[in-house]
Amino acid sequence: MNFSEHAWAQAAPILRAIEQHPFIAELASGALSSQRFHYYMAQDALYLNDYARALALAASQAPRADEVEFWSTAAVGAIVAERQLHAQFVAQPDPGSRSPTCTAYTSYLLAFNARGAYAQLVAAVLPCFWIYEHVGQVLARSATELRSHPYRAWIETYANPDFAAASARARSIVDRAVTAARDRDQATVVFLTACRYEWMFWDAAWRMEAWPI
Repeated sequence: MNFSEHAWAQAAPILRAIEQHPFIAELASGALSSQRFHYYMAQDALYLNDYARALALAASQAPRADEVEFWSTAAVGAIVAERQLHAQFVAQPDPGSRSPTCTAYTSYLLAFNARGAYAQLVAAVLPCFWIYEHVGQVLARSATELRSHPYRAWIETYANPDFAAASARARSIVDRAVTAARDRDQATVVFLTACRYEWMFWDAAWRMEAWPI
């Protein structure tokens, strides 16, 4: 069993919690309130700014030219392609409005650059690829009347075969990096932590999380 298969199996309870979260359930049915969805999209746009930086940092550490190309292209995609999706739902958010969860998650990702641990950095960015691919496919199968669904554009973005292909490519790169670093145990911890942050991100949107002070 390679690293990604092992890590995904370990993440099974987190994945079930994501699938069963009321935010995802109501997103699937179309019943999710526009206020919650707009909150989520605004926070996601802020998240993607730093996620793109994390991908660019992965490119800067990558040992192979094809990996440099992949992470660099993914960084551009996070800024350009997904911003086009966000613009359909929300105006450009105020950078100062990052939620506690958004701040914690992006800080976690960016911290790996200082450690110079390529395998851990790419293990940390992988869940955003893989979980969104997984959720997109789950929603595409379960969403009611997708043609008239209020969140059709979001679902189709992450259920797209091109996104699945990028996710698969990310997994293969992470598998190679973890094998080369002989760092499977720590990379698994990192991967699972990022998976938990993915759950927390949707939970924060459900609660429309704000700073307590």
